[in-house]
Amino acid sequence: MDLFSPSWAALRTAVADLTDKDFEQPSGCAGWLVRDLVCHLIIDAQDVLITLVTPAATDAAPTADATTYWHVTHEPPAAEDPLASLTVRLAAAYEDMALLTFHLDDVGSAAARAAELADPAARVTTQNQILTVEDYLTAYVLEWTLHHLDLTAHLPTRQGPSPTTPGPSPESLAHSRTALERIAGTAFPGSLTDEDALLIGTGRRAPSDTERAELGLLEGKLPLVLG
Repeated sequence: MDLFSPSWAALRTAVADLTDKDFEQPSGCAGWLVRDLVCHLIIDAQDVLITLVTPAATDAAPTADATTYWHVTHEPPAAEDPLASLTVRLAAAYEDMALLTFHLDDVGSAAARAAELADPAARVTTQNQILTVEDYLTAYVLEWTLHHLDLTAHLPTRQGPSPTTPGPSPESLAHSRTALERIAGTAFPGSLTDEDALLIGTGRRAPSDTERAELGLLEGKLPLVLG
């Protein structure tokens, strides 16, 4: 839970530093431009706000934790998936990317404040599941980290003191690798960096022949598509 605020702040800062041309670049989410991904982040922030003000019954036991919260499949959503299609249409409606950035900052800041004020032990309801606030926000560290990688996946190198958009922090990468290993039920090879483990594990890039050999039987469980 301690990583929720810094990982979310780092992602929003990276978005705030984008140029108009950056929004038209492909993201690490197949079929989505950066602007589509940023629009998805706004929806994510709304989900956090909604969930944090949707308490479960005081006597209700949690039905999921930070690991079992995720619905795992092995196929990415179809191009005609209604929510994915809606996200692309909404993003296109933001003709001025400054409005898209402002909307994320506005809703995203509110979600960050709500998370900081929430009682970690409180129980909330989302997607027909009951979780503690601590588990819910911990699960979202993985979401923010993966989408931070998606944001920077194809951005061009720029000149200046900060030539590239910073990626997620080492702490967020390490935490998210551990989270994905729990979801997979096994560890990724130690030869893989945290970033490579996340990219390969979630199908964001294909493993090389060497990496495939190191993955062994784990490759048969991949990709882990989280929803």
